[in-house]
Amino acid sequence: MQSAVNVKKQTAALEVQKTPKRRGTWQLHAMLLPALAIVFIFQYIPMFGLVMAFQDYEPWLGFLHSPWVGFEHFKTMFEYEDARQVIWNTLVISTLKIIFNLGVPLTFALLLNEVYMMKFKRTVQTIVYLPHFLSWVILGGILIDMLSPEGGIVNRFLSLFGVQPIFFLGDNDWFRTVVVVTDIWKECGFNTIVFLAALTSINPSLYEAAIVDGANRWQQTIYITLPSMLPIIIVVGTLSLGNILNAGFDQILNLYNPLVYKTGDIIDTYVYRVGLLNGDFSYATAVGLFKSIISFILVVIGYRLAYKYANYKIF
Repeated sequence: MQSAVNVKKQTAALEVQKTPKRRGTWQLHAMLLPALAIVFIFQYIPMFGLVMAFQDYEPWLGFLHSPWVGFEHFKTMFEYEDARQVIWNTLVISTLKIIFNLGVPLTFALLLNEVYMMKFKRTVQTIVYLPHFLSWVILGGILIDMLSPEGGIVNRFLSLFGVQPIFFLGDNDWFRTVVVVTDIWKECGFNTIVFLAALTSINPSLYEAAIVDGANRWQQTIYITLPSMLPIIIVVGTLSLGNILNAGFDQILNLYNPLVYKTGDIIDTYVYRVGLLNGDFSYATAVGLFKSIISFILVVIGYRLAYKYANYKIF
């Protein structure tokens, strides 16, 4: 009996010796330090500048000695007609972008899913996806040339039908349309991939059962494809609520001009122009802070809705 116990002890000792010693993981954690430092320096430290929204900030006085004015700049923001127009422009442009950037890619994904020639399907998908990788600086220059009333390819084409040249980027009636259409053209490919991925997760046996019951392709789409994709549609739609005040700073900045401030100026470009170009730092900070607070509330609401209706959650 004693020998058996000794054998067990010796076996256990050998297993302990064979088991590799756990090494510390401090090296892996140390790799996070550069990223954390960058986030802290460029994301958290600048947040102290938000106090400018409650001050009559003067650069030579700094944060500590500039006089406090409380919510004066926020009151001024709603008194200025320009500020109210900017908020309205932002809501209109961003809402149109959210609606069409949901509907157009979904429709395109459904149509592309019906193509059985894989080579053609991949080619079309690549061509549509390509503009996503181009910056608005490049696309802005291309669009300015294409939409120019003097020699632009679009106006040349319209002239074939007797249409007079249109100043698309200088006409308040056309500018929002141009912004929304060009944004759809740029981002349609990326959003299509999301819906194509959702299409691949649908159980093929559902389509087989529908074919047996005599359902055509349209009926299969209505009664199988769309209901199966409803959760991802809800997730994409609700999460887009957080961007309702982000109408696309890069795009607007590269396309707009003083002629279209009435319909094209958004909160971000307004803050850039008032704060950096005109030097009214306190007022620009107040407008930016107002936008950030509303966006934060909408992000929270969006995640709540996504969790409630599509069981989507991050944490």
